[in-house]
Amino acid sequence: MKWSIVVFLLMPFLFVGGVTQSRASSSSEDTVFENVMSAHWSAQLANSPVFATSVGVRDYDDRLADPSLKAYAAWVTQAQDFLQQLERIDVNKLSDANQLNHRLLSMDLSNTVEAAKHGGKYMIISNRRGPHLSLTNMVGRLPFFTSADFQSYVQRLSAMDGYLEKATQRVRAGLSEGWVQPCEPMADYEKSIQIHMVDEVGDSVFMSPFESKPAVIDAKKFDSLKRKAAKIVTKQVIPAFEKFNDFYLAEYAPACRNKVGTDSMPGGADYYEYLVRFYTTTDRTADQVHKIGLAEVKRIRAEMEEVIKEAKFEGSFDDWLVYLRDNPDFYPKTGEERMQVAAAISKKMDGELPKLFGKLPRMPYGLKEIPLDIAEKTTTAYYNRPAGDGSRAGFYFVNTTLLDTRPLYQLEALSLHEAVPGHHLQLALAQELDMPPFRRFGGQTVFVEGWGLYAERLGLEAGFYQTPYTNFGRLSYEMWRACRLVVDTGLHSKGWTRQQAIDYMAENSGLSMNNVVSEVDRYISWPGQALAYKTGELKIRELRARAETQLGRQFDIRQFHDKVLENGALPLSILESIIDAWIATSLKQSSSESH
Repeated sequence: MKWSIVVFLLMPFLFVGGVTQSRASSSSEDTVFENVMSAHWSAQLANSPVFATSVGVRDYDDRLADPSLKAYAAWVTQAQDFLQQLERIDVNKLSDANQLNHRLLSMDLSNTVEAAKHGGKYMIISNRRGPHLSLTNMVGRLPFFTSADFQSYVQRLSAMDGYLEKATQRVRAGLSEGWVQPCEPMADYEKSIQIHMVDEVGDSVFMSPFESKPAVIDAKKFDSLKRKAAKIVTKQVIPAFEKFNDFYLAEYAPACRNKVGTDSMPGGADYYEYLVRFYTTTDRTADQVHKIGLAEVKRIRAEMEEVIKEAKFEGSFDDWLVYLRDNPDFYPKTGEERMQVAAAISKKMDGELPKLFGKLPRMPYGLKEIPLDIAEKTTTAYYNRPAGDGSRAGFYFVNTTLLDTRPLYQLEALSLHEAVPGHHLQLALAQELDMPPFRRFGGQTVFVEGWGLYAERLGLEAGFYQTPYTNFGRLSYEMWRACRLVVDTGLHSKGWTRQQAIDYMAENSGLSMNNVVSEVDRYISWPGQALAYKTGELKIRELRARAETQLGRQFDIRQFHDKVLENGALPLSILESIIDAWIATSLKQSSSESH
């Protein structure tokens, strides 16, 4: 679902046919391919200006992305052009590294082209995302160190009303095609807009960068920029939010669907099968994924029963779940308590990392509370990558609202997933690897989230989950991801209702009811993404078991983890081929050394 200190020297666009052809006639295939790869990265940055700033490319600091359907179609056309250029390259003449790069870039571009065939291009609103939230989240992704940083930010503020208008037109086009979110998951969505319709400009999140002046900026200049920003927020940004709120309440919300499945929209069934392939990087069907989920739920349920016996609890599985959900001793009393426990867990895991990894990222991570404008509707935690130019650390965001629904016994698994050895370790390390930028700052969700879930299990090897409650917390999180395979496919390909999905999650996962409902609404409004976690984790565990079996005493957990992570977030089939090659090489080396 983005960090070494890096400056990119971007090549000029090379997708004009004549330029590419002339270079091909006088250069090696590697040079031709690298020019195409560089041109694609340049185009990607031009289409995503805020992302460009976050990775240290400052050529587009004065603008926002264009969310219009016209701009989307233009990007798809560019993707098709790049694909045609890649098809003209003789892959067999590329270096081994570039053969992999070629394969991965072709896959990314093919997904872009295929996605455009479906109505998902209209769905830029979900129950926890939207064009207005892209703007509010932008504030935390930008650097604010120099006068130029603040100047470009003011220019971006002035573009926000146009951004929201174009986004509205895209969503409105979707309405005319029958592509709209279901009703129940979107309840109270307007609050995420209205919280930013403030009476006092100083209360706006868009003024938060001006709360303190960097020492290097002249005070007079800073005050002038602050006044400009306040005027723009007052005269343009807040009215734009008000207009977007009116559109949502008057047009979007009344048009919501009663049926929750993606297959209830025109062409939605085919779209969901595409999403299954996209998020798992496999050729599996929704039905195949559903069956894998059912098998995992059965396996994990048996492990849960053993943990309940270990706790010497007298009662049924349902009684145990009620006990965990209703006992106030398992829940933090304040947001600060929850933050402190998360910090202690993360720091403890920091000290265990050298036992499990040979290479660690240089970039640190921090801990923050999830912003209140989205906290109650969003997940229990998430992670944001570091800035690509090294100007901002990674951050583990913890939800400190609705505390009676967020038990502390699950916080070990959660922290290991979001911080280390999960997302921060994997993503920050990827940004420091010697790879093309499209791989360092991109990659496959199935790998990223599969690694995060695998990282939770590593706690068993690092001194965590010492009580039946915390171990059940780990299992409840694993069950949560197994249930996702069942529920997501059930909702979008088998006609499940929202209540049917809620009941299934509540009966099996051990999650609080608030989290169950929040998660089900997430799967409804963001189809397919939830399939990535278990799919990726199962593959990584399968590859580790294979390596342990074939290498025996030669198996080194640190070497295995380094090999898994050294190429960034890969599709599962490519990861498997790399691990198989590593096993074969290790066995060959061992055989030669023994002789």
